[in-house]
Amino acid sequence: MPKNSKVVKRELDDEVIESVKDLLSNEDSSDDAFKKSELMVDDQEEKDVDAEEGSDVEHERPAWNSKLQYILAQVGFSVGLGNVWRFPYLCQKNGGGAYLVPYLILLLIIGIPLFFLELAVGQRIRRGSIGVWNYISPKLGGIGFASCVVCFFVALYYNVIIGWSLFYFSQSFQHPLPWDQCPLVKNASHTFVEPECEKSSATTYYWYREALNISSSLSESGGLNWKMTICLLTAWVMVCLAMIKGIQSSGKLMYFSSLFPYVVLLCFLIRGLLLNGSVDGIRHMFTPKLEIMLEPKVWREAATQVFFALGLGFGGVIAFSSYNKRDNNCHFDALLVSFINFFTSVLATLVVFAVLGFKANIINEKCVIQNSEKILKLLKMGNLSQDMIPHHINFSSITAEDYNLVYDIIQKVKEEEFHSLGLKSCQIEDELNKAVQGTGLAFIAFTEAMTHFPASAFWSAMFFLMLVNLGLGSMFGTIEGIITPIVDTFKVRKEILTVICCLVAFFIGLIFVQRSGNYFVTMFDDYSATLPLLIVVILENVAVIRIYGIDKFMEDLKDMLGFSPSQYYYYMWKYVSPFVLSCLLVASIVQMGLSPPGYNAWIEDTAMEEFHSYPTWAMIVCISLIVLAILPVPIVFIVRRCNLIDDSSGSLASVSYKRGRIIKEPVNLEGDDTSLIHGKSPSEVPSPNFGKNIYRKQTGSPTLDTAPNGRYGIGYLMADMPDMPGIVV
Repeated sequence: MPKNSKVVKRELDDEVIESVKDLLSNEDSSDDAFKKSELMVDDQEEKDVDAEEGSDVEHERPAWNSKLQYILAQVGFSVGLGNVWRFPYLCQKNGGGAYLVPYLILLLIIGIPLFFLELAVGQRIRRGSIGVWNYISPKLGGIGFASCVVCFFVALYYNVIIGWSLFYFSQSFQHPLPWDQCPLVKNASHTFVEPECEKSSATTYYWYREALNISSSLSESGGLNWKMTICLLTAWVMVCLAMIKGIQSSGKLMYFSSLFPYVVLLCFLIRGLLLNGSVDGIRHMFTPKLEIMLEPKVWREAATQVFFALGLGFGGVIAFSSYNKRDNNCHFDALLVSFINFFTSVLATLVVFAVLGFKANIINEKCVIQNSEKILKLLKMGNLSQDMIPHHINFSSITAEDYNLVYDIIQKVKEEEFHSLGLKSCQIEDELNKAVQGTGLAFIAFTEAMTHFPASAFWSAMFFLMLVNLGLGSMFGTIEGIITPIVDTFKVRKEILTVICCLVAFFIGLIFVQRSGNYFVTMFDDYSATLPLLIVVILENVAVIRIYGIDKFMEDLKDMLGFSPSQYYYYMWKYVSPFVLSCLLVASIVQMGLSPPGYNAWIEDTAMEEFHSYPTWAMIVCISLIVLAILPVPIVFIVRRCNLIDDSSGSLASVSYKRGRIIKEPVNLEGDDTSLIHGKSPSEVPSPNFGKNIYRKQTGSPTLDTAPNGRYGIGYLMADMPDMPGIVV
């Protein structure tokens, strides 16, 4: 209800008095010009605001309900599907336990310092990625826009993976599981096993034919897969409902989405360790291959994994930290989240290889039985002599060790004709060396292992529900990396923007639920994020260390934390991290150039994957993904450099929150001449958080028309909200 104008006037006067007291308490004693300034209050405009809001309660920028909620949000964002299906693969491929050494080194060199940097700038400036870099230097505002574009690209296909997990989760409430055995095909005369399944396996067939109903090439769209379309729609509805109120709604879900995966992983680890062969998998996993550790490729892949595991460059880290209080200990947060992420990767690796060890043991037992039967046939046919078989060997209950003994003897005696016998070695290490990652691990290898579990339906449902939660935790941070910067910059309502963003993403995402959709997922995963994010993070480092100033940034950290951070970060930010990131960028470009651009297509007739090169139109799409993600950086730089947009127009404005309502606050920055770059004292430069209703006019100064109603803002919200960022102290 509209309030009495006298009450409004009295409350406004009280706010002005408090604002002036806070402002003057922060000003230098020598700043006489500011102390002589006059306050001009627009009563009518304040009345209108109060009338529209109809509330006596003032709300600052949304904040986390608790520190635990914030930590869980950051953990949920950084810990994602890559920790479960990418890290174990890299660990196995690149030297087992030895891979942990370069990973930890690079985590300390680029991971933690850059994660700390993003947390600090978000908390210091309290804006999304666009506002943060526009605040440091308007010419570098394109960094934030580039982050938003990459977040959008990643969200498009990442939610498709959540949709796949939802589909498998929905199919897990059956016994036996639908991917347990190959389906039978009936015709007029007889029944036979589906040929495509017989040539591959039950889980492989279910993934490619039943779930994806995949086409044989990228160019053959095959129409929409309606099962996956419904799952994708469900995934976007879940994300939209969780994000529609920002951190006020998504924050509460973090308690479940971030903690549930750890419950499942621990349950799987305990169950896995009780399975036959699990110890073999874990032993194989952590047996170090030191010679592989020295290869440059191992360090490049470790650096890439560190980079993406922490979510650097996406803007989600900055967005989440921008809702913190200014004196929050973000250094502790950076260390805690980084090592929780590492611990999760190691835990997931233990689980994966305990289960894969069990699976390899089952396959090895089948191999032993089949080849023992071959040996018995060869003995009966006279191709092998009974004298070469040790007397203690019993083929009816032969062990893997006894079979390998017989195999070695036959190989030595029948050296020349051994290959014609068709015997296999049946070594469990051979199965464990078959490295799988991504969808091949989650939807084929792991699902096959779970079919041998007692109560397999329960474990399958738990596993895919865990994947859904891991995906949603990362999606919350990714969408926050889009929504928060746009809301902070363009003053749109968060609820409306969230709904529009999810709707647009769903309709664009329909290309991923065609029969050829899996190939588009691979394309986006390979080309939409890697190079753009590396460039974004390099520019972030340059913006803070070179343009803002490393010394000034260290002083800001001391002011926020209450203590001076270690000089270790000084040298990492200034010298080591930029060098390592530059090397990683060059190595990624070289790797992309050397690797033939293409994808693995599933061929129905052979029931095998076959490498196909991208057609010309697909190559154009790949290049466009990279260019579109980077394009905002030069565009904004040119626009700012040539003054093509008037800063006072509000097009790239800052934002503040008052009484739960967004207030538009145009930024009046002249090029890069701000206190952030030239080190002016707070008394020399106005705060970037300009108010709209309370302004100051210097005594004796002419009236200027560059601000609303011809007046400059005094940073009212800076005085009213001490946690909001002002100028460098």
